Amino acid sequence: MKYLLPLIGLSLPLLSSVATAADGAKEFVERFDPAFDKLVANDAKVERLAEGFRWSEGPVWYHGAVLFSDVPENVVYRWAEGMTKAEVLLKPSGLLQPNPAFREPGSNGLAVDREGRLLLCQHGERRVARYENGRFTTLADRYDGKRLNTPNDLAVRRSGEVYFTDPPYGFKEVDDSPLKELAWHGVYRVAKDGTVTLLTKTIAYPNGIAFSPDEKTLYVGSTEDRNPHIQAFDVQPDGTLANERLFFDGRPHSTPETPGSCDGMKVDRDGNVWTSGPGGILVITPAGKLIGRINTGVPTANCAWGDDGGTLYITANNRLLRVKTSTRGAGW
Repeated sequence: MKYLLPLIGLSLPLLSSVATAADGAKEFVERFDPAFDKLVANDAKVERLAEGFRWSEGPVWYHGAVLFSDVPENVVYRWAEGMTKAEVLLKPSGLLQPNPAFREPGSNGLAVDREGRLLLCQHGERRVARYENGRFTTLADRYDGKRLNTPNDLAVRRSGEVYFTDPPYGFKEVDDSPLKELAWHGVYRVAKDGTVTLLTKTIAYPNGIAFSPDEKTLYVGSTEDRNPHIQAFDVQPDGTLANERLFFDGRPHSTPETPGSCDGMKVDRDGNVWTSGPGGILVITPAGKLIGRINTGVPTANCAWGDDGGTLYITANNRLLRVKTSTRGAGW
């Protein structure tokens, strides 16, 4: 998707570590506010680690390596320091038997639960699943007796509860798919006893999802066409959501030169939101102010911290990138 609204409200950035790819895409760091200097050093470089994927997504740090999905190719890849290219870890990753009804059949968002096990949003199987000992176990595939759409991204609370988003992007006909059983695209919670609760259905196309460090706020990105934005919710003591509000409006920052939407996101230990958005990875303060951007030059899907918690890995279109940060991800 490309957004053609004018870019407003940004000062001229200081550019550092500019790299131009063979396809003309440039990767560099942009600074819109001095507060960003505390998060990413002036000499930080955007490194390209691997490429050649159709749509890289959902990175997570797992047992000393970064794992990520190639959603159309139905693969989870693994990359670790010293590797010259990413290796296939899981294939199939999201659709276990061929089915032409899915345009993006693979896994999407990945996470690790409190016991250190890999969790996956599986488009093709239409579920959130756990992978261990060579087997998938369903955590959620239905709500109120009806099949989910194609779960997209997830976040795990310290309590062990799993929150996830459920847009229809995996279907061949997307929102017009005859496979759809639910009339909405929801945000859900899987309780520790396996109960699936609908938390909200107000967001047209919920996508990325993340908690603030104190888990009192839940952020949900929306990839609604021409309306990239992030909503914030208060997390109630019982785990439900209240006080929905607009946290960040991406429309003023969308131009032909800054492709992309508000997709996957993570939060650092100080509560800053690092989200995919127009131009790459946007860095937004807890007050909703954009202070910096890791410009990838291509539509960008998601990010996650790894190594010692201070290295940000980025899935950007057909590639895997990383940049060293001066902060750490929440929970590290």
